[in-house]
Amino acid sequence: MQKVNRWLLGAALYVLPGLSASAAAAEAPYPQRPIRLVIPQATGGGSDTIGRFVTQRLADNLGQTFVVDNRPGAAGMLGAELVKQATPDGYTMLLCAIDTITAPIVSRRAPFDAIRDFSPITQLTQSPNVWLVNLSFPAQSMKDLVELAKAKPNQIDYASSGVGSMQHLGGELFNRMAGVQLSHVPYKGGPPGLVDVLGGRVPVIVSGFQGALPYIKAGKLRALAVTTPKRAAAIPDVPTVAEATGLKAYEAINWQGLLFPADTPRPLAERVAAEVAKILATSDVRARLETLGYEPVGNTPAQMATVMAAEKKRWTEIIKAANITAD
Repeated sequence: MQKVNRWLLGAALYVLPGLSASAAAAEAPYPQRPIRLVIPQATGGGSDTIGRFVTQRLADNLGQTFVVDNRPGAAGMLGAELVKQATPDGYTMLLCAIDTITAPIVSRRAPFDAIRDFSPITQLTQSPNVWLVNLSFPAQSMKDLVELAKAKPNQIDYASSGVGSMQHLGGELFNRMAGVQLSHVPYKGGPPGLVDVLGGRVPVIVSGFQGALPYIKAGKLRALAVTTPKRAAAIPDVPTVAEATGLKAYEAINWQGLLFPADTPRPLAERVAAEVAKILATSDVRARLETLGYEPVGNTPAQMATVMAAEKKRWTEIIKAANITAD
């Protein structure tokens, strides 16, 4: 019996240092080393700008640097898939957007599910899309566009930044709600679509707000409506689609947020979300974002999860109804 007790005591002494080290690591303040932020878009785009702008300030609040890793490709799915496969320890983070939810639904290969494979942290910002037309196009309002589209089904083209993009889905939602048949012309990004609308090769575009704003301010394209429930502060004279058409439930919003890989400890997400909320509440940050056309959000992980679930349900219905697919 004494030999057994000595063996148990020795085993306990051998294991305890390991347990103590693990406990100490678990109790160590987060973060202890730099955090990798994967941005699944190219450098210089809207999401890239937002991600860098916020995390520069977040680095100060958390006392650690952020290493930005731009991984564009496959409608944002390439970068998202990298984060999905990362260790869920709080040191790999994804800058997500609505495309993180919609792209896998549209894709035939669906490498991940945005709800199942990620842990929400917070929504950073949201911004409208905007309906624009060439100055020579006869529609002066969204009501005019509806009348023309009803008179010429499938004869009026609208451009978007790509198949399954929020701009494409916003157009398909409008077709469904307004009872019209505008014909979709996808581009590889918003800028080439804007150029073709400016040149008169396509009459209409649903564009991201940041890309559209310079053309609107310069009077080179006519803004018919924004796709958010309220008007954009940068162009307050442009009505919402709901105001312009009476389609009260119409909205197609762009947004950016932060995600961890699934199974990342919830306290880490709550810590980051709380710091982001502080940053987005400051007057200088809010003013800067609003100048760029973004509305700051800064919600909790639970609120972010609710937003993502609602967005997935809503846009899955539109994608299936319009039979939208992409390779």
